[in-house]
Amino acid sequence: MHTDVRHGRHARRSDHTVSDGHRPLMYDHRDPPPGLQSQGAEGGTTDQTRTRRKSGSDAIISTMGAVLHWVHDVASVTLLKARRTLLQAAILFCVLLLLLWVSVFLYGSFYYSYMPTVSFSTPVHFFYTSDCDASESVLCSFPTANISLIKNERDQVMAYGQPYRVSLELEMPESPVNENLGMFMVKMSCYTKGGRTVSSVGRSTMLHYRSGLLQSLSTLLFSPFFVTGMAEQKQLIEVELFSDYKTNAFQPSIGAVIEIMSKRVQIYSSQLRIHAYFTGVRYVLYNFPLTSAVIGVATNFAFLSVIVLFSYLQFVWGGLLPPEQVRVRVMMGDNTRIQQRREDARKRMEKENSQKDLGAPQVIGPANGASGAHEGGTWPPAFSAGPPEAADPPVGDAADGEE
Repeated sequence: MHTDVRHGRHARRSDHTVSDGHRPLMYDHRDPPPGLQSQGAEGGTTDQTRTRRKSGSDAIISTMGAVLHWVHDVASVTLLKARRTLLQAAILFCVLLLLLWVSVFLYGSFYYSYMPTVSFSTPVHFFYTSDCDASESVLCSFPTANISLIKNERDQVMAYGQPYRVSLELEMPESPVNENLGMFMVKMSCYTKGGRTVSSVGRSTMLHYRSGLLQSLSTLLFSPFFVTGMAEQKQLIEVELFSDYKTNAFQPSIGAVIEIMSKRVQIYSSQLRIHAYFTGVRYVLYNFPLTSAVIGVATNFAFLSVIVLFSYLQFVWGGLLPPEQVRVRVMMGDNTRIQQRREDARKRMEKENSQKDLGAPQVIGPANGASGAHEGGTWPPAFSAGPPEAADPPVGDAADGEE
């Protein structure tokens, strides 16, 4: 009985697992134990977690790499731009400094060459003869002095065409001789290099009058200074010789002779002063030196900057207007006229060609040959090598002949 049961079970298992020779074997599916199922689930979850962590870390690393690469590129470009900007700024600063220096130099050169001597002062030393038998208060000749109007042995004191004021300062003591002298003459004569006198003038002068009471009060009041030598009893007399003297460019004055036409005059010292009176631009340059310097340097700087800018544009861009554009703009009218003429000639030629095409006869091949060739099955027809006269006449001529 057990054997039959076994055989029955075996038969049922073989029926389930084996088919009639064509179906694959089917095995029974059995679920794993609960412990193994939990362990498998935990293992799958752990693997998924590790995979997610690994993919997240890879994404972070790739993102950081991209960010670092971008930062590196930005830093490189910024550093290159900063270096280029610094170099351009340094070049620009050097150019501006050079332009400023050149502007100052040009203004200084202009001022030195355009502005003449403002004032000139020189001591006047008189001389006279003493070989005569005269009293103690009378000289043998008029006091005379020769003054040179050349400074540094090469430059003239007075510029050509510039008006000057020429005056003589006499320092005279308040002595009884000068008080009794009264008026006296001062003469000045200017001469050229050859000794020719080009201008001469004479002026009169005298000491200022002071009464005896005024002299006594002044002596009493300033007696401490007179005693100590800090003050003296003298007067400074200024004689204006020329108020508007201009030297000639063809006969410049190189010297002057000053003569005091009195043999009783007493003089401590004297000074010849020459002062220029400026007008126009020279007046502005002399009376407003700082403002003139700022305006002059700024003008030179602007002018030089424009020149440098245009030179830079010519060097970099080839000029504001290239030669091709200038040529096109200059010859625009000529090109328009030439194109119009070409268009008219083209239209005329097309019209003539169309007229020739309409007036030319249309040549049609022989009708018989063409039909025979077409009927024979050969197209296009074969042309004979004979002369043109042997060819068949046109269709029109053939029809006329038949008629």
